[in-house]
Amino acid sequence: MLELDQLKQELGSYKEALSEIRASLDLERKEKRIEELDRLMEMPDFWNDPQKAQQLTKENKDLKDDVQTYHTLKQQYEDIETLIEMGNEEDDADLAAEAQSEFKEFLETLDVIQIKTLLSDEYDHCNAILKLTAGAGGTESCDWASMLYRMYTRWAEKKGLEVEELSLVEGDEAGIKTVDFQINGTNAYGLLKSEKGVHRLVRISPFNAQGKRQTSFVRLEVVPELDEDAEVEINDDDIRIDTYRSSGAGGQHINKTSSAIRITHFPTGIVVTCQNERSQFQNKDKAMQMLKSKLFSLQQELNAEKISDIRGEMMENAWGSQIRSYFLQPTTMVKDLRTNAETSNADAVLSGDIDMFINAYLKMKATESREET
Repeated sequence: MLELDQLKQELGSYKEALSEIRASLDLERKEKRIEELDRLMEMPDFWNDPQKAQQLTKENKDLKDDVQTYHTLKQQYEDIETLIEMGNEEDDADLAAEAQSEFKEFLETLDVIQIKTLLSDEYDHCNAILKLTAGAGGTESCDWASMLYRMYTRWAEKKGLEVEELSLVEGDEAGIKTVDFQINGTNAYGLLKSEKGVHRLVRISPFNAQGKRQTSFVRLEVVPELDEDAEVEINDDDIRIDTYRSSGAGGQHINKTSSAIRITHFPTGIVVTCQNERSQFQNKDKAMQMLKSKLFSLQQELNAEKISDIRGEMMENAWGSQIRSYFLQPTTMVKDLRTNAETSNADAVLSGDIDMFINAYLKMKATESREET
């Protein structure tokens, strides 16, 4: 059958990709590490140190997921080869249709695993700390910030990741002025680092009685959560620590009776807040961890010798700084200005379907790295 011959040729073009993926994933090393971890987990004293045991258990699961994903991909490839052979021998249209369906699933699995191979930077595996800040646009921007918060929360839920709200300040009339939150799970930072920047919304404002179209902006900051032993020096003279009673909605998990913590870092102007933990001491520890993560991330990005040089690199939360535009009226479209990835299904995007933009960015950065080398 002609269509099966064409499918066989197309499938064959991915054979080399399988070998490249196996090499990129370093499967032999991972399989050896899995054997080592399996032996450790069988030791009677494995859970004597619960924190270390949890880390090793998570590492083992992540390694096994990578290995299993590759073997699933390889099995799909071989199954399609078998279906093509059977379909040609029997001239069976049903087998041809099944082969086409299996090939579609193969491409989906291939895309997932190729994205995984791009998450190889040192901190890509970390949890992500995010901050949304409403910019130019007043109440409209505060509402836009709440829409983006919902978008990232929905995305995380679909990925099976945990969302932890750290601090929230409501808008004067509606929405959110600022919200700090953390998304926990494997590769959370590696995926979400592509979302850092200013997001622009164009729509007919529900807050404008004249029904005029309005543009608003929200800035998203994304940094990795560092391990507690990460080496980031913070001079006590460079920070001010304020305590205050948590206010606003704050999310259902925030204890309204606890003392919130605000830490201001004078050299950069960075301010972090935390009101999610049960005690003032826990909030202080979490806020310091957030500050360390932000300072470390900025130092890494800019390769700055002096931390005081960093703050000036922040993009203005207004016109000319956006990484992505979301149009809800008169037409519906979401377009990333860095990769030119776009879709007309804005509702799906705002409900958390942002993988197309994340993947496009990761592939673009990988291409740029290859060209530089």
